[in-house]
Parts: sequence; C-alpha cells; structure tokens
Amino acid sequence: MMEVEGPWTEVFEGSETVNEKSGGAETLLGSSTLTLAPLIADSPSIRRSQPILITSNRAKSVESFSSSVPSIPNPFPELCSPSQSPVLISSLPPPSSDKHLIKVYGEDSHSRSVYVSRGATAREVCHMLVQTAHCSDQENWALLELHPTLGLERCLEDHEVVLEVQANWSLKGDTRFVFCKNYAKYEFFRKPMLFFPESMISDSADVSKGMTSSELIQNLLRSGTCPEIQGFLHVKEPSRKAWKKVYFFLRRSGLYCSTKGSSKEPRHLQYVADLEDLNVYTVVNSRKLYGAPADFTFCIKPSRNPVRAQDLKKILCAENEQTRTCWTSAFRLFKYGKQLQCNYQLSKSAPRNLEGSNLPESKSNSEASLVAMDFSGKAGGRVIQNPTEAQSAEREEGQAWRRREALRCSLPNLNSAARPSSIHKIQPWFHGGVSRKEAQRLIEKQGLVDGMFLIRESQQHAQCFVLSLCYKLKTKHYLVIPCEEGGRKYFTMDDGLTLFIDLLQLVEFHQINKGILPVCLKHPCVCVAL
Repeated sequence: MMEVEGPWTEVFEGSETVNEKSGGAETLLGSSTLTLAPLIADSPSIRRSQPILITSNRAKSVESFSSSVPSIPNPFPELCSPSQSPVLISSLPPPSSDKHLIKVYGEDSHSRSVYVSRGATAREVCHMLVQTAHCSDQENWALLELHPTLGLERCLEDHEVVLEVQANWSLKGDTRFVFCKNYAKYEFFRKPMLFFPESMISDSADVSKGMTSSELIQNLLRSGTCPEIQGFLHVKEPSRKAWKKVYFFLRRSGLYCSTKGSSKEPRHLQYVADLEDLNVYTVVNSRKLYGAPADFTFCIKPSRNPVRAQDLKKILCAENEQTRTCWTSAFRLFKYGKQLQCNYQLSKSAPRNLEGSNLPESKSNSEASLVAMDFSGKAGGRVIQNPTEAQSAEREEGQAWRRREALRCSLPNLNSAARPSSIHKIQPWFHGGVSRKEAQRLIEKQGLVDGMFLIRESQQHAQCFVLSLCYKLKTKHYLVIPCEEGGRKYFTMDDGLTLFIDLLQLVEFHQINKGILPVCLKHPCVCVAL
C-alpha cells in the first residue's frame, strides 16, 4: 500500500501536454485526466481490517439448533447413488461401448428403445423383445423392415445383423423396424408344392431320373437351393407410369428376362440383376403409389444403397398371391441357400432353448413341480405322465368350464345385460372395425399360412361380425350373424344350424372342428404392443 499526499494528475499514454499563456497550467489534449485528493489530511498510516473471531457461545447455539431439528430421510436415494439403483441402470446405456441404441415399433405404433450389441442378429433382437414385452408365446416372431413412404416392407432373415441393415437407411427417411408375428417365414419348407407350383418350374429342371415335381422340390430344398422359376410378370417402365408384361427367368446365376416372348434361347435372354447384392421387398398399396395393375407387387433393390425411389432396381407385379410368393421365396433361397435351412432348424429348437435358459430359476422350478392329475377313477387321482394326454385333459377342462358358463348365461332369470356378449373385445384375435382390405393386409403381414384368422366388425351389416381366414395363400371372409331363439341371443355362420352364445365360444369350437370352414382356426392374427 502506497500513501498518497496532495492532488496529483495521471497522464495516460499517448497524450500531449500544452502550456497555456493565461495561467501556465498544463492541459492534456486527447486524453482523460483523473485527480485524486487525500480523504484524510496528514494521515499517519492506513490500517488493514482484521478478521473477527467467532465466539464459542455462537458455535454452541448453532450446534444446539441443528441438533434440535429432526433429520429428514432422502425420499429418492437412487438419485444420489446411481451405482446402487436398478432403476437408473436400466434406463442408462450399458457401460460397454459396444452397445448401440435402436428403436423398434409395435403394430400399435408405439415404440421401444433397446440396446443391442454391434453383431446382434434379428433372431437375438426378437428374443430380447419377447422377454421385455412379456409375450405369451415365443414362436414365429420376426423383425420387419418398413418403409412407409415407398410402401416397402421386408422380413429380416434371422441371421441378418440389425445394425448393418440400419446403416443402409437414409437419414431423412421414415424407415423403421417393426416387431410382429410371421408364421410363413419358413412355410415353404413344410408345404413346398403350395409355394412352388409345377407351372412355374423351369423346363430345364432335371426330371430325367424319374422324380416327380414334389420329390424334386423337396430334394432341392433339403440341399439349400431352389428350382429355376419362370413366368410372366408386369414390370414398371423406368421413369414412366406404364407397365409392360415380360417373361422372366430366375436362376442361380441371376435374374433374366426374355426379349422375344417366352423364348429361353441365350441370344434372347437379357441379364437383369445379380441376386447376391439384392433384397426383395413386398409393396403395400402398389396401385395408388405406383399404378400397378394388381395388388401382388414386389420389388428388388441393391442392399447397399439407401432406400429411395430412384434406387429401386425393378418393380414387378404378379397375377396372384401364389405367384408373388413363389418369386419372393425363390429369391430368398437362391440368395441365402443353406443358411435358410439352418435358420429353419434353429427356429424349431429356439423356443425350447429360450424357455429353459431365460426363465427365472424359481419360476422354472415351480412350474416343473406342477403335474397333470386325473381324478375320474374310483381309486383316487393318478398322475398323467403322457404329455399328449395331459394337453388333452387341459383342453377338456377348459371346454367344461365353457359349457358351465354357457349354461349359466342361458338361464331364463338372467337378464341380457349380464351376459358376456362383449367378451370378444378383450381377445387378441378381435380387431374391431377394421376394413376388409386392412384385415387382408394384417393377415398377409403375419404370414399367409392355413388357419391364420381374425374377427372384425362388419362394415356393411349392422351388429354382424366377419371371420377372416387364410387358406391356400388366400384370405376368405365368413359372415357371423346374430340370431335369437327362445328369447336368447346367439351367433351363427351356417344359418342357425350351429349356435354359439358368444364369439369366444365360436372360435373355441372351430379351433377343434372345421364345421363349414375349410380348415380349423390355428393362428390368431394378433396386434403386438411394445
């Protein structure tokens, strides 16, 4: 500290001093002048402030005050210690840097974000979603690649790496993954003749050894390949809205088209695409989006390019669903070969492995201690050791419960309001007031297999319902009509010959008996919610 005595002048750098004639005082030009005067004249010294010591009495009073206030427990301890909180651990990314976040949608448009490893396959992601969504069954789940703007969708193969598929998407697009059922992913292994009709098998197939077409197809499928396919398809002209009918050949070496009718001579064959670098997509709403002559449209595009309208290799349209399914199945078999056969074998064993490995030990032990019993004999109960007999006993017990419910609901002193006429609304196979076209799309999306069904409200007939059923790659619709007999309300599909008190009883009956249907009801078309 320096003591200042008397007034003084501070001159900033760069200023000029000029002497005036009048007083001789110095004036500063182009600068600021600061004049300081001492506050106290002749001040001997300046004393600095000293710290004030806090007395012990004050410390004691503060301590007594803090001790008198009761301690309040922290209601959210996990926010202060995330290392011990399972809630935060599940919501934060895993500590491993190999995990990546993907978003998967359900069929109700709700999504779920999950962390997957860099090499996670579609099968592994489906198994993870089955556990997190608490699905009742663990079979026939699939991951769908959906492009809503272009109307394209494709079921990922079980061995495909999910992050590699996502890396080929356009950043500005609306592409998404959809978690859904797909019963027809490997149906061509079970019913090859339904998927590969003789009329579409190329004449160059080796049938000289006396094998029938069915034996030839089965042998080829076991070896991981497919017979050569041929037939007419409508192809969209590039940069035009017109469609042209062309004869195509699908072989192991690629896709070809004939420049002269249905001729297969080498000079008339034109190479179209290689199968190794292509993905095949089904096209939804193709009439509106692309002006297709029919609804059975599919397209092929390079797998390494972003999915854009200008990158679609070929947009093709078949005459019916069986023809389209034959072409798309042959594309998959020629591209992946024996890998599909391996995926099919794993799909049959995966549910058992999943149940045995991922269920909690306490739950698996408790379920293992439950046994099926038969109390119909006079000597007391016996343990049913045959699994088939145990399932039959379980089914009969359920049917007996339904008969008791039917008898209770048909009593004359029971008012109509108490009858369970709306029990169908909570069933997974009931889809409300969806249209006929939407019902067909839902069934096609989950797989055109025999016995796939749903029930919806009729849009043309009041208080009626429609049973939509898949049979031989076609969706059939059966009208369910309400009727009254003896003052009671029933439902029927055969003009009153068979009556059901509600739709649930109708479904349970046709799951065991065909009735007027071509096949029993097997697979309900469910709407998956994540």
